[in-house]
Amino acid sequence: MATAAPSAHVTDRLLALEDAPASKRQAGYEELLDKIISTSPPEQLAADLIAYAESILGDNVGIVASRPLLASFVDRFRTVSDSEVKIEVGNAAISAIAPKVVSYEAQDTALKLIVADAYEANEDYTGSAKTLQTVVLDSSQKAVSDNEKADIWIRITRCYLEEDDPTNALAYLNRVKNVIHSVTDSALRIQFQASQARISDSRRNFLDASTSYLNLSNEPAIDEEDRLQSLSAAIICAVLAPAGPKRGKQLARLYKDDRASQVEEYGILEKIFLDRVLDQDEIKAFGQKLRPHQMAKTADGSTVLDKAVLEHNLLGVSRLYSNIGFSHLGELLGVDPERAEGYARAMIEQGRLAGYMDQIDELIYFEPESSGEKGGASASAIGSKDLRQWDGNVQGLTEEVEKVTTMIQQQHPEFYAQHMVH
Repeated sequence: MATAAPSAHVTDRLLALEDAPASKRQAGYEELLDKIISTSPPEQLAADLIAYAESILGDNVGIVASRPLLASFVDRFRTVSDSEVKIEVGNAAISAIAPKVVSYEAQDTALKLIVADAYEANEDYTGSAKTLQTVVLDSSQKAVSDNEKADIWIRITRCYLEEDDPTNALAYLNRVKNVIHSVTDSALRIQFQASQARISDSRRNFLDASTSYLNLSNEPAIDEEDRLQSLSAAIICAVLAPAGPKRGKQLARLYKDDRASQVEEYGILEKIFLDRVLDQDEIKAFGQKLRPHQMAKTADGSTVLDKAVLEHNLLGVSRLYSNIGFSHLGELLGVDPERAEGYARAMIEQGRLAGYMDQIDELIYFEPESSGEKGGASASAIGSKDLRQWDGNVQGLTEEVEKVTTMIQQQHPEFYAQHMVH
């Protein structure tokens, strides 16, 4: 709604133009538009432009004459710098077009895109998304390509993600999925991948998010800095993902990525991958990098990070002990015995920790990791704990040697060629 009435000069001129001969109307309207944009005071500009738009869309002008006038108005209106004016005038013009939008589809879409841009400039992403949702994509005037549809839907998705609304974001991303196979614009395909990653992240599906971010980090069309940011996000999500074999495989992929050492999160990635204990200072520093949804409270009152660290330490205990009492486990994890038992039971039930529990003796028995099955540990399996630990240590040592060798080759190629190539 206009904040002021249109100026008397503009009102009088518009009335005269509506009654003017058709041959003089086009030039007269364009001259007036130039004058409004260049001379109307800031507090008057919105009201004058709204009056102008309503005039050219009025019945006195007619559709044949108004279509080129509206196209010219859109081009000039795009140059207005004040976002609030764009929102106010744009919405008024869109409302004026609405009853006969079939005759002005191209101009209607252009105005909505301008208004959406203005909302985003004001960081009102919900306003932008709702405006974009009204863009006509099933046009009777022209065929709308899958690229154009995907562009609008992805933009709506990203707006809702900015407002931390993954539910609405997912609804529009699912529309993109129906056409992405025929989208030829590589930039749109990358934005689709990025939106998928962010939605999984926002919904705390951290393992899926980590995989999507990692794939994004390998896209050659993205700048190197953006690829590293995606890799960083992949590591963060992998750390926050529920502990278990699937996360272990993802951590291995990330740890073996040659670029991993270039990001800040490499230290915590290395410790988790090598089953090293995390101290509180490291956990606190890592937590400061997380976004609000990544620090959300879980059902037991702990944060996602607290849960991830506790589960990581629980897996570490399973590699050091054949069996352990609930009380001792609680001491090692820094929680009470009941909570330690609850975490262990949940991980065993979900297949993320191999073992079984003796509730009477309050003991947890850990099985070999390779079994991947729930319950039913045999005495021979438990007795092979030392051998499995030895195998794990040997594997860890060989991976470290390989990593050091690679670093020597990259940083001192001449030394490597002379002493290490046989």
